Amino acid sequence: MASDRRLYIGPRLRRLRRDLGLTQADMAADLEVSASYIALLERNNRPLTADLLVRLAQTYKVDMAALAGDGGAEEAARLQAVLKDPLFAGIDRASLEIAEVAANFPGVTEALLRLYTTYQEEQLALADRGAESRAAGGDGASEASDPVAESRRFLAARRNCFPALDEVAERLAQAVASHDNLVGYLKVRHGLKVRRLPSSVMVGSTRRLDRHRREVLLDDGLDGASQAFQLALQLAYLELGGEIDATLGDGGFASESGERLTRRALASYAAAALLMPYAAFARAVEARHYDVEALARQFGASFEQTAHRLTTLQKPGQERVPFFFIRVDPAGNVSKRLDGAGFPFARHGGGCPLWSLHHAFRTPRQIVTQWLELPDGQRFFSIARTVTAGGGGFGATRVERAIALGCAAEHAGRLIYTQAQADPGAQAPTPIGITCRLCQRTECAARSEPPIGRQILPDDIRRTSLPFGFSDR
Repeated sequence: MASDRRLYIGPRLRRLRRDLGLTQADMAADLEVSASYIALLERNNRPLTADLLVRLAQTYKVDMAALAGDGGAEEAARLQAVLKDPLFAGIDRASLEIAEVAANFPGVTEALLRLYTTYQEEQLALADRGAESRAAGGDGASEASDPVAESRRFLAARRNCFPALDEVAERLAQAVASHDNLVGYLKVRHGLKVRRLPSSVMVGSTRRLDRHRREVLLDDGLDGASQAFQLALQLAYLELGGEIDATLGDGGFASESGERLTRRALASYAAAALLMPYAAFARAVEARHYDVEALARQFGASFEQTAHRLTTLQKPGQERVPFFFIRVDPAGNVSKRLDGAGFPFARHGGGCPLWSLHHAFRTPRQIVTQWLELPDGQRFFSIARTVTAGGGGFGATRVERAIALGCAAEHAGRLIYTQAQADPGAQAPTPIGITCRLCQRTECAARSEPPIGRQILPDDIRRTSLPFGFSDR
């Protein structure tokens, strides 16, 4: 029976004691037990009683559920995910052993997870440096730091998933709901009124916190979804700044600009998690079969905000379909890129013109679907659609961009966009490349550059119908 379950929390108790800077004797005195009993608890030689659990929670102001929780199930899930990397392919990885390591050695588990995250960041940085060096024709040793690349590496190494931010945002969303909405919560909790003012008064700002007048000012040209997001963003800065800074702590940024860009990205992540709490959103995506527009209406968010949120649903033990996301302007410039699905984005140069992402501007605000196949045989499914930023009045500046959201082919059957197809797996994919310089498909009529390592044929006698002819060497 559940009531007969014994609770052993030795490693967590030891970690809590060390985090508090206490000796076993100090903790024993605080809890009115013997030091030898604390030692037995930490070695899992004795189960924790309900009475002592309550005393621990009250004495040290810790969350009882966290202390008596799943025994490291979340850490085990994270470690299991990490060990799926091909880097560890030759190592026997028994699930039971992983669970035991996570439960009994939480410090070692956390150290391994941090080390792997650092490894991922360095791999991405090395790829960037190599590509930039080749493009510049130098060795890349003295390249200036790229703050955008720094921020993207930080997010990519963590698959744009931050469970700690999701958890605090979910609790905050519950508090906001008890005050009906964000406006009511800001008024009661922070004494801040919300005012909407014309763009001419806001002078280039969409949101501004006026601490003197105790007001949050919003541009009244913003649509409803954008206003809600800006209020959620302001609340994230007001209440979740500590959690955001803690998440940034292990970034090791080379530039202040890189750190600031990442902090802004994390604040936006927290704002989205506040508007679309993880548990509720994860249930909704399954119920609505990942219908982005329907989800956006359910949560009062924009199409882009909802698509962005879909890339974050990789909380260990509660994973949903892993997506990648990219946003481009009509010239093909990438302004946002997030990868939770293992899609090999072009880090330098243009993307593939055969991808429907670049055609979405022909059919504004209509969803375009496409099956994709990379040169190595990997298949993906993507949806693309244009989105508009700005506007709100006649003559107001508008910016049109296209976004694509995609997943690996094996997950596509769970999406509403493929369910009308008789046999999704039989659909002929469009062969695309990462970028022309890295694509070895010699028969591509859309090619703009020759691939690395191929010799171009002379055209003295014969000119091919393709942009380039290549020798077999």
